[in-house]
Amino acid sequence: MLRALLEAIVMLLVIRAAWKVLGSVITIASGPRRTTATGQPLAVKLVRDPVCGTFVSPDSAVSVKTRRGTEYFCSDECRDKWTHEHAR
Repeated sequence: MLRALLEAIVMLLVIRAAWKVLGSVITIASGPRRTTATGQPLAVKLVRDPVCGTFVSPDSAVSVKTRRGTEYFCSDECRDKWTHEHAR
């Protein structure tokens, strides 16, 4: 009886592993699943706050335009600290 129970548990684990592998293959083969209204994929490239190192979405970040481009920050405090350091 114990042997049958162990065999059933092993069989369930094998089936579960095969199901996960099959699901991953299908996901990869199908490409991006969802897009925004403009056709952009939902994935967003994150940017790193130069003060504290936090990664933030450019859409929700506090930003400062510079001669070299745009700097993105996680908060007003980080922006103010960076601005103070670079004002010299």
